Amino acid sequence: MARPSCARIDLGALRHNYAYAKALHGGRALAVIKANGYGHGAVPCAMALAAMADGYAVACLEEALTLRAAGVAAPILLLEGVFEADELELVHAHDLWVVVHHQAQLRMIEASRTGGLSVWLKVDSGMHRAGFAPLDAAAAHERLLASGKVADIVLMTHFARADEREEAATTCQIAEFDAATANLPGARSLCNSAGLLAWPAARRDWARPGIMLYGANPLAGPLLEPNHSLKPVMTLESHVFAVRTLRPGDALGYGGCFVARQPTRVGLVAVGYADGYPRSAPSGTPVAIEGRLSQVLGRVSMDMLTVDLTALPDAGSGSRVELWGAQVDVNQVAAAAGTIAYELLCNVKRVPLVYV
Repeated sequence: MARPSCARIDLGALRHNYAYAKALHGGRALAVIKANGYGHGAVPCAMALAAMADGYAVACLEEALTLRAAGVAAPILLLEGVFEADELELVHAHDLWVVVHHQAQLRMIEASRTGGLSVWLKVDSGMHRAGFAPLDAAAAHERLLASGKVADIVLMTHFARADEREEAATTCQIAEFDAATANLPGARSLCNSAGLLAWPAARRDWARPGIMLYGANPLAGPLLEPNHSLKPVMTLESHVFAVRTLRPGDALGYGGCFVARQPTRVGLVAVGYADGYPRSAPSGTPVAIEGRLSQVLGRVSMDMLTVDLTALPDAGSGSRVELWGAQVDVNQVAAAAGTIAYELLCNVKRVPLVYV
């Protein structure tokens, strides 16, 4: 009998979320499916969006080639650009789009034997991680055109604090980007998921929705549009496969970090940190058992964790447990574990992905 754990991937929810993102932003939208589709499977997600998506965005060449090998023909943008000059030949051969965000990449294009490249020129409007300084943006744009290797240029930036709706940094970044690119031709792309959801002034020609495609809200608090919602795409689930009762004073699991104060009925669940469930999730982290809310007890182990069945007398061996999904918000689990939903979703492994 197979281990009773899996991640169910609702491709209808993925399509719903993409349609919402594109309609909210206006213009065109690249579906960001880097990191194996944030743990959801890049190829199945791309195929599910094939009739809808204006294109896709991945981190690097290897991720793009996996999609091309699977038959994905739509535009694919390399968000990190190329790392070596010879990658540009593959970029050209597979009709990929490429971000250029520092001088070495610019020199690679100038020295390249290939032409007709579609380039996204990244401007550092205030994140100070990647991109040309605002004062250098025009010169970089001019060099790309003068190289004779570039067919078109999209101007882009990336937000550092768009998930903080009360923080002025995003307004400053928008103004900085607009000033740096005011006299430059080309389409614009500013919005990641948080930018798209929280900053209407940043909506331009191209959006780059990522985490919102998978149903996780990157913002603190509800969406601005109360009549719309994101649908969770992944449900991480398993089953109770053993039950025991603790006496008052019994310590549970590694480190004995949970000690029963009363008779406590405990279910052993076949999922752990080797599957991507966070080891840092403390007692009290929510789970749903046969549709009813309960909680994790004790420390998460490599292959299993323990949940509270005390108030669920009819739950036991074979009971379905949702670790996150439609009932248990992945953001709640992430917050309890001291991390973010992005990390939880990207870390899912070993459990089979079951597509719905």
